[in-house]
Amino acid sequence: MEPIRIPDLKDKVILVTGASTGIGAAVARALGEQGARVAVHYNASAAPAGDVVAAIEAAGGQAAAVQGDLAQRGAAEKVVQATVDRFGGLDALVNNAGSMVRRTPIVDLTDDLYDELMDLNVRSVVAASRAAIPHLRSRGGGAIVNTTSIAARHGGGPGAVLYAASKGFVSTFTRGLAKEYVKDKIRVNAVAPGVIVTPFHDRYSTEAQLDAMRATIPMGRLGTSEELVGAYLYLLSETLSSYVTGQVIEVNGGQLMP
Repeated sequence: MEPIRIPDLKDKVILVTGASTGIGAAVARALGEQGARVAVHYNASAAPAGDVVAAIEAAGGQAAAVQGDLAQRGAAEKVVQATVDRFGGLDALVNNAGSMVRRTPIVDLTDDLYDELMDLNVRSVVAASRAAIPHLRSRGGGAIVNTTSIAARHGGGPGAVLYAASKGFVSTFTRGLAKEYVKDKIRVNAVAPGVIVTPFHDRYSTEAQLDAMRATIPMGRLGTSEELVGAYLYLLSETLSSYVTGQVIEVNGGQLMP
């Protein structure tokens, strides 16, 4: 099926972090179909990132892979700058990179694990946004779309409390940043995925855990990355969402209805 055309996304420079697989890859490919110029950020998955770049170019967009370990201080700023250097500016940022690292009860949590998870899920979002804002401002405005999680509202599953808390930060940061930069015509919103079939759950959830989660979803199934794309495109498009800021869009098959 031909994608719905969103003309104002054509030629926009958009950085998507964590874009080599899963939700980020689906969003990056969809932006390519809209004719955007996409920076495909990855950390270790160089080959999958290259596949995403190729798909974007085949769809008529422009793309470049940008590597960086966002858990490291200074990496997010370098990824933003690499995007600007490659494409000459920046119109939007999708803060999608994140991880649970591993399921761990709080009593077994180490300082090193705390730092790794929070640096990736929290610090990188703050740092990338901070680095992107001057570039968005120079364009006369733009959009930031963060990836939070259903876990931010319900506290997460077994061993995922810290992950859920980090996503709670992202949701609150989204609302506060939206108010702080509305005067600069920078809209800041977030998408909160439910249980989505991605490499994330391949790593961190057993089949039994997925079955238990599926049983709580009114639609009776898990979601796909492609089913999240529309929410991101909507929030990135000034034409479609010019009066939307500080919002968290829940995409979860009815599992949570706030």
